[in-house]
Amino acid sequence: MELGIDAAWAGKTIREVLQRELGYSSNLIKKLKFSEGGILVNGQFRTVRYVLCEGDVLSLKVEDSAEDVSPYTIAAELPIDVVYEDDWITVVNKPADMPAHPSLGHRLDTVSNALAWRYRERPYVFRPVNRLDRDTSGCMLTANTRDASYKMYTYMTTGQISKTYLAVLDGVPAERSGRLTSWMHRVGDSIIKREETSPDAPDAKIALTDYQVLWENGKHSVVMAHPITGRTHQIRVQFAGIGCPVTGDDLYGAASPHIGRHALHSYLTCFPHPADGREMNLTAPLHEDMLLLLDAVTGERETVLAAAEAYCKNAIPLMRKEIPYGDEDL
Repeated sequence: MELGIDAAWAGKTIREVLQRELGYSSNLIKKLKFSEGGILVNGQFRTVRYVLCEGDVLSLKVEDSAEDVSPYTIAAELPIDVVYEDDWITVVNKPADMPAHPSLGHRLDTVSNALAWRYRERPYVFRPVNRLDRDTSGCMLTANTRDASYKMYTYMTTGQISKTYLAVLDGVPAERSGRLTSWMHRVGDSIIKREETSPDAPDAKIALTDYQVLWENGKHSVVMAHPITGRTHQIRVQFAGIGCPVTGDDLYGAASPHIGRHALHSYLTCFPHPADGREMNLTAPLHEDMLLLLDAVTGERETVLAAAEAYCKNAIPLMRKEIPYGDEDL
């Protein structure tokens, strides 16, 4: 990456530009310092103490090389819907039954494999910013460069990435809108399952979720859920805790004849762009199984979708003003 130095950056050291202007972490700066050709000014090696002059060209070796690619990132031609992409980030509309990254039993059927194929003409390093459960669909963010990854991680841990999910529930919340507040922890020795607990439990972590009911008929409801914290299975556990489990969730509720997974979709994601901080508000359309579920449960697909769109339009300004708790259980 090459950067032309103008009057605004002239007189600053390379370290000041990297830290304050570009937002690079100390780890990334160290990698640049100790890699061959990592930091050049006008084609010449310079230390981070070098004072830049107007007209200088600062070159940073932030591009990935073949050595950076994980041996587990194998390109596989898989269908995947890309919501947005540029040199910095790629946002996909992840389908259900697709894990984020390879694991035992899932070597060639993940988002990582799909994106490695999409970008197969260059060394590709899979850098997920947020992860979704295998059967949760919708917006999933990935970073395409080292510096984008560090910036997006900072946005995530400082609460600058906001997510809103659309969920179909078995049951109807007592209030049309509100905030679910509870404490959660892991169930025994289970790797996966979580449960609500008392706040004085030694491993308890607070979970906060705002929600609004879009539609209900007394038996089912469709809600928009905005997690303030980022606990594992947070939305699923909390709605089950008020007697309204996510439809099709056979871990915390019951299976459904209308959908073969839990009906939870990451619908809207808001975040600053890592290159220039501009506001990004991205929506991921519902997949076919969710649309068919709306047909079966509500019979008013278009009404529900219009309500979701209206909710997002009104919620975006509020979410961007809010600084949520950091997400540590993604």
